[in-house]
Amino acid sequence: MIPEAPAAAPGGAQVGDRVPYRRSYRGKRLLDLVVVSLIIVPAALLCAIAALAHLLAHGRPVLFRQQRVGRDGRPFVLLKLRTMRSVPAGAEKPGDADTARVTAVGRVLRRTSLDELPQLVNVLRGQMSLVGPRPTLPYQVSRYTDRQQLRLLATPGLTGLAQLHGRQRLSWPERIEWDLRYVLRPSFQLDLVILFLTIWTVLAGGGATASHDNDPIAREPERMLSGG
Repeated sequence: MIPEAPAAAPGGAQVGDRVPYRRSYRGKRLLDLVVVSLIIVPAALLCAIAALAHLLAHGRPVLFRQQRVGRDGRPFVLLKLRTMRSVPAGAEKPGDADTARVTAVGRVLRRTSLDELPQLVNVLRGQMSLVGPRPTLPYQVSRYTDRQQLRLLATPGLTGLAQLHGRQRLSWPERIEWDLRYVLRPSFQLDLVILFLTIWTVLAGGGATASHDNDPIAREPERMLSGG
């Protein structure tokens, strides 16, 4: 049921006619709304508890807002619970890693993926789906090859094939290859399998925090929108 990772085309060539004409299956949006309606109350409670813990331990803000790139390159503001210490603009030192700024509560939130819960709001707004490629930053998209740009054909998701096959332990080029596999073969059955296995992975403690400062696509610290 889970596809194997596709081999990259030589020289980053596009996959051309292998891109499906129908970008997503009928009923995908309905699946998002049904699942979110079932989990929104307990998710909101967990989110409130996690936000309170971070507020008491590390102060404000508790919400992280950041511009990401969505389907067809359209920008939107992604929501997360804050997991890193704020650093004033220009205060970073060369070689600083994002992982060094992760707070004590933030490490727990990342390991359990609770920091992602506010993105259910993004799903309700139609900016994200439950399953799809994780939304990335504009500067990362500008570094994509023509082949990697195909990743933007799908609505970004809370989870996807890349999250099941290594998450942050993968380099960005490796993650994108898994995402392209999903973009080329979306299906209701695959979404259900990914959702089930994601829950299993989270419950098993499969979250991870890793540094990608040397990654050619991801080597730049994240920035929070002002007032976030």
